[in-house]
Parts: sequence; structure tokens; C-alpha cells
Amino acid sequence: MHRSAKRLASLLTCAAVPVLLVAGCSGSDSDSAGAASSSASSSSSSAPSPTVAPAKYKTLPNPCTAFSKDTLEKMLPKVKDASGDQGKSTDNAAHGTCSWNSSDEKGVDGTQFRWLDIGYQRYDSDPGVGSAEKRATDFYTKQIADAKASKGAKKLAEVKTAGTGDEATAITYDVKKEGNDFKNTTIVARTSNIVVTINYNGAGLAGADTPKGADLLKQAQAAAKEAVAAATNPKAKS
Repeated sequence: MHRSAKRLASLLTCAAVPVLLVAGCSGSDSDSAGAASSSASSSSSSAPSPTVAPAKYKTLPNPCTAFSKDTLEKMLPKVKDASGDQGKSTDNAAHGTCSWNSSDEKGVDGTQFRWLDIGYQRYDSDPGVGSAEKRATDFYTKQIADAKASKGAKKLAEVKTAGTGDEATAITYDVKKEGNDFKNTTIVARTSNIVVTINYNGAGLAGADTPKGADLLKQAQAAAKEAVAAATNPKAKS
């Protein structure tokens, strides 16, 4: 009887061993899976956020000081206010505009009218939408498309303008307003993350001769170079 009891105890012990081994293996798999999950989570949380190149230029000049006195006198004979009319902006470091106009009255020979305006647009880098330079390039393209879509434009032409920022394009066209023929030039230039847009037009009123489009274009191109230089001087850099 005693020997049977010892034999039974021995059989029960041997039968229990495989159960413990299975339990041990099961616990080991669970720990490994947990460690792998923790490792993946740690790897994911440590992944670097997307980055973009920083903006080259951090500020903008006063748009009403973009042109020299000599340039304004050439483009706007008898300008009404040489200091210009500055547009309102909620952020002068990102956007600024200014405009001028002149009427050179010549008695019975009529009046020469001129209009000039400038707009600066600066972009910062944003990981969500792209680098400052890419954003400026997109806006540069849009400004050219908008100029080409000017209502009533005739004889429209696109002229590449060299030596002005990283890229520049002039759009010339004719428009008739209130019976007068206007010659228009729009120049869009980009220098890194800044876009400069200049509109210059003229007309001969009250019988005066219509100005030559080629003359207006030449003056506007020279003005665009000045405007880009004003935006890229050391004071405008970071």
C-alpha cells in the first residue's frame, strides 16, 4: 500500500512538469511581444519631425521707400505725393504695398497720366505647407497668371527680365478705360522667399499722345531691380 502511494505521487509529479513548461513558455512569448511593442512605440515616438529650410529673409523694407527719388521723378512726372500712399497691413514683416500717381498737364496738348504701385510679399517656412522659398515660388507663379488674366487686356506679351532677383517676368498689355488707351506693365520678381509685384501704367488724356509701351517697360524693369535690392540689403536679412 505504501509503495503504491509513493508510485502515485511520483506519477502526479511527472504529469505536472509538462504543464509548468507550457506555462513558462507562454509567459515568455507574452513578455517578448510586450517588449517588441514597447520598442516599436519608443522608436515611433523618437522619430524626428519633418523639417524645412529656414527662410532667408525675415523682414521687408517700407514699400514707399523702395524707389529712389530720381526713379520716381522719371516714372511719375509731377507726382502728386512723392512719399506715396502706403497700404494698411496687419503684418508689415510679411506684406506691404505703396502707390503713386501723377498728372503732367500740358495745356492744349492734354495730360500725361501715370500710375505706379508696388507690393511686397514675404513667406516663412512651415513644415505643414513647405519651405519659405517654395511658398514664394508658388505665389510668384500665381501673380504672373493673375496679370495675364487682367480683364480687357489686349496685345498681351510676356517678357523675361534678367538680372532681377532669382527670377522675374514682365507682362505688358493694352487696356481701354473710359475711352482712353492705357499701356500697362506688370513685373513680378522673386528673390528667395520674397516676391515683388510692380504695376506701372500710363495714358495720354484729353488729346495727349498715348505713351510708348516699350518706354514704360524699360522704366518698370529698372524700378524692379531697385525694389529687389531694397528687399535684400543687409538690414532686411536675419
